[in-house]
Amino acid sequence: MKLDPKEALALWRSVTLASMTRGQPDLTTRQMAVLMQVYLAEPPHTIRGLSALLKISKPATTRAVDRLATLGYLRRKPDETDRRSILIQRTVAGSVFLREFGDLAAKEAAGV
Repeated sequence: MKLDPKEALALWRSVTLASMTRGQPDLTTRQMAVLMQVYLAEPPHTIRGLSALLKISKPATTRAVDRLATLGYLRRKPDETDRRSILIQRTVAGSVFLREFGDLAAKEAAGV
């Protein structure tokens, strides 16, 4: 599917509105970017690595991970090989959230 900019924005709007009406948590763009990076890219994931990849500060990444961990979408685990580092891991709740969000996006794209 090839979308022009106006169609892409309309799709983004419809996915956002549909997500809001389903009672999904209100995630910021940064939180969603962190969540998708952790789920769609191969692990391991660390705050340092996510910050570099997403080009955002470590404190901003930490705040996003904190919120996602509070929701149960991610969890922290000490790195057994480097005690100074904390690994960011996926959870079942996060997998379910993103699968449902992906289903919603696909449904909305089919209607565009």
